[in-house]
Amino acid sequence: MADLTRRAALLAAAALATGAAAPEQLAWGFTFTSIEDGTLPLEQFRGRVLLVTNTASFCGFTYQYKGLEALHAELSPKGLTVVGVPSQDFDQESNSNAKVKQFCEATFGVQFPMAGLTHVRGPEAHPFYAWVHRTQDWEPSWNFNKVLIGRDGRIAGVFSSWSAPDGTKLRTAVQQALAATV
Repeated sequence: MADLTRRAALLAAAALATGAAAPEQLAWGFTFTSIEDGTLPLEQFRGRVLLVTNTASFCGFTYQYKGLEALHAELSPKGLTVVGVPSQDFDQESNSNAKVKQFCEATFGVQFPMAGLTHVRGPEAHPFYAWVHRTQDWEPSWNFNKVLIGRDGRIAGVFSSWSAPDGTKLRTAVQQALAATV
């Protein structure tokens, strides 16, 4: 991770030195650790719409896993991928990826891709969330906040926990992102 961030900074500095604009950062440049301890590169979803959601197993919004899975199942054929990002930043998550995975699959039948436990805010935030914070002046204020990424890899919207997966506001934004061309 640090190597990727360092390379991006060096490229930006080189671009400034030559007078060229720094290349725009896109979501496809980020990689999470997967819940199975492998990697979860967002590059593999290039051209799809992503709904990246920070999650927790012991939160009042945990029921949203059901809606996220339903949204993923319904709209995946049209180009949507939900990505769950479990986080202990709000003290409402298990302390092991295996426990989180077992809970999500057994309780809610989660099939969408899941990252491993990840910091989503503050100085230890994963580079994806640091990028969202830099570009949108936004960071998750609680569990089940959502970042919508368009097919072009740019941020198409950010949503609070109150924007439920079956809610009009979020579904409208997802449908608009799916309809957009790259």
